[in-house]
Amino acid sequence: MRSRLWIAMAIMLATAMPVPAIPATPSPAVRAMDTRRIALERFGNDAPWYEERIPFFESADPRLDAVYYYRWALFRAHQRDLGTEGYISTEFLDDVSWQREPFASLNDATGFHIGEGRWLNDRRYAGDYIDFMYRGGNDRHFTDYMADSVYGRFLVDGDREAALRHLQTMRHIYRLWDEKYDFTKGLYFVEPLLDATEYTVSSIDASGGKDGFRGGDSFRPSVNSYMFANARALSRLAEMAGDQAMAREYAARADALRSRTLDALWSSDLSHFIDRYKVENEHVKYWSPIRARELVGYLPWMFDLAPDDARYAAAWTHLLSPEALAGKTGMRTVEASYQYYMKQYRYLGSDPECQWNGPVWPFQTTQVLHGMANLLDHHDHKGPVTRGAYMRLLRQYAALHYQDGRLDLEEDYHPETGKPIVGLDRSHHYFHSGFVDLVMTGLVGIRPRADDVLEVNPLLPDAGDPQALAWFRVQNVPYHGRRIAITWDRDGRHYGRGKGLSIEVDGQEVARSATLRRLTVPIDRAPVPAYARPINRAVQLVRGMFPKGQASSNADAENVHDAIDGRLWFFPELANGWSSAPSGKEQWYAIDLGEPARLARAELAFFDDRKTHAVPGALRLQAWTGQEWRDLTASRVKPVPNGITHVDWPETTASRVRVVMRQRPGRAIRLVEFKLFGPD
Repeated sequence: MRSRLWIAMAIMLATAMPVPAIPATPSPAVRAMDTRRIALERFGNDAPWYEERIPFFESADPRLDAVYYYRWALFRAHQRDLGTEGYISTEFLDDVSWQREPFASLNDATGFHIGEGRWLNDRRYAGDYIDFMYRGGNDRHFTDYMADSVYGRFLVDGDREAALRHLQTMRHIYRLWDEKYDFTKGLYFVEPLLDATEYTVSSIDASGGKDGFRGGDSFRPSVNSYMFANARALSRLAEMAGDQAMAREYAARADALRSRTLDALWSSDLSHFIDRYKVENEHVKYWSPIRARELVGYLPWMFDLAPDDARYAAAWTHLLSPEALAGKTGMRTVEASYQYYMKQYRYLGSDPECQWNGPVWPFQTTQVLHGMANLLDHHDHKGPVTRGAYMRLLRQYAALHYQDGRLDLEEDYHPETGKPIVGLDRSHHYFHSGFVDLVMTGLVGIRPRADDVLEVNPLLPDAGDPQALAWFRVQNVPYHGRRIAITWDRDGRHYGRGKGLSIEVDGQEVARSATLRRLTVPIDRAPVPAYARPINRAVQLVRGMFPKGQASSNADAENVHDAIDGRLWFFPELANGWSSAPSGKEQWYAIDLGEPARLARAELAFFDDRKTHAVPGALRLQAWTGQEWRDLTASRVKPVPNGITHVDWPETTASRVRVVMRQRPGRAIRLVEFKLFGPD
C-alpha cells in the first residue's frame, strides 16, 4: 500500500502546492473548547440546537467571537419550517411584499444562505433548502449564483449524490436566463432592481438623476460574474456525472463570459470593472460605460473571474481610498465623488428606503471580502491589499452588527456614522449576507477542494501588525465526512501545546507549522450520514386553512396564526408568535389538523423577556377525543423560556391538540411556535 507521505507528495506535485507538513506519528489534540459551556453562554436555553450542529470558534478578539455566534443565531432564526417541504432560509424575518408567497422565500440571498449553511454538521437545513429551490422555489425574481453555491457546498461535505440531484434543473434555469443575454455582445444584462441593487449609477443616470428605482438595464459585473460562476459549476458537476458533452459546453460558456467581461466591462480609464448600458434614452446611450466606480466592480474576484494581473489588481486601490469607496465605518457602494452620492430618493412614509448610491450594505461587503480573500490566497498580484487590510475590514464589518451594544444586523448603514439608514421593522436581523463563511474560508483559511485534500491558509498578518491575532481555534468543522479542528497559537502560551498552526482530523493532530503558512494534508473521505427529516404536522403558511389555530384570548387571526407559521426566533426587536392577554390564570392554544393524524410528541417555544412576557408556570398537552379534552401526559410539564420545550407521549391518533398553560400573574404568554410530530 502506498505510504501516506508518498500520497502527500503526489498531491503536492499535482497541485503545485507546498509540501504538506505531516508529523510522523499523529499527536493528541490540543485542549478542546468546552462546547456545552460556550453554547449555554451564547444561546441560553436554546443551546441544544447549536451544540451538535455548529462549528465552535474562539479567538483573541472577543468581538469577532460574539458576532460569529450571533450569526449562527441569525441563521437559526431564518430557518422557516414548511412542514412536508422541509426547511428554507428566509431573507427577512418580517413579511415583505416582494417575497414569493406563501413561503416568504427570495432567491437573491440564496448564495449567502447556502454558504453559511454548508458549515453545519446537520446537513438537513441546506439540503431541504436546495431541494425546495430546485423544485420550483427559484423563480428567478432576482439574479443569483445558486448553482455555484451548490457546488461550493459539495466542496465542504463531499456529498456527490446531493450535488448532482438537481443537475438537469440547474441547466434548465441557466438557459432561462437567455432572455437577459445579448447575443451580439456576448454578455448578460439586468435592471439593477432585479439585481437586488436599486438606485445604482446606471439606474439613477438613466433617469437623468430624477429617480433610479426602476430602469437602467445594463451589462453588469454582477450578473456576468454570477453566470460565469454558475456555468463553471455546471461544467464541474456535469463532469462528475459523466456527461462530458455538457461539461465541455458549460466550460466553453464560462470561458466566453470571462473573456467578454474582461474585454468589455473593464474600464482602463477608471481602473475598475463597470456597467455598460443596455438601455438607450435621452440621458444615456447603449453600450456607453457608467461614469463612476461601484463596489459591484469587485465581484469578478469573488468568483475567480479576474486574472492574476497587476493591471486588474490596481482596482483595489479604490476600495482602500477614503476619497473613493472607503467610508469611515464601511465600504461605500459608490465612490464619494459621484454626483448623486447619498442622495435619498425613496421613502416609506418618512423613513428612508433602500438605495445603493453610497450606503454600506452587508450584502456587498460580504462579496468584496470573499473577493479579497481570493486575491490574498492565490494571486501574486495583490495591488495594495494586505492581510492587515483584510482583517481590518473584517473587523469593521463585524462592528456594523452592533447597535447601541446590541447585536442586530440591519439592511444598510451610513458609511461615515455606521448608523442604520432604513431602520424599518423588516430590517432587524436581516439575512442577506454572510459572516461564518468569511471566518471559515478567510480568517481560519479553510480552502474547500473537490479532491481528498484539506488545505488551510489563515489570512492573518504577522505579529507586529495591529490586526494580528495571537490565537484562535475552530473545532467540530465538517469536511468530507470528517470533523476537523484548526488552532493558531503564536507563542504557544494560550493552549500550552506548542506554538504555531495545527490541524486535527477526527481528534488527532495531523499537521503543524511553527509559523502562519499554507498547510495541505490528505484526508480520507468518509460517507456523510443521512440526516433525519421529522415532519411538523402543525405548520400552516396560509391563514384560514387546515391546520388552524385557536386561542383562549387575543384571537386576532394573524396573532393566532403566528404560532403555527413555521417561524421561530427569540429576538426581542421583532415580535413572533401568539401572545395571550395578560390576565387570567389559565390560557390555552389549540391546533385543529382538519383530519386525524398519528402523533407522539410536540415542541413548544416560549418567549420570556422578564417584563411583559413570561413562560407559563406549568403546562399540559391534551387531545380531543370527540367528546372531551384528555391529557396526553400523566404529569404537567415545566416549560423552557427562550428555548424548546419537548413533550412526548404514547402514540395516539387525534385531529385536535391543545396546550393548556398556567399563566403567571400580570404577564402575558407568548407562544412562539407549536409543532406536532408523529412517531419516528
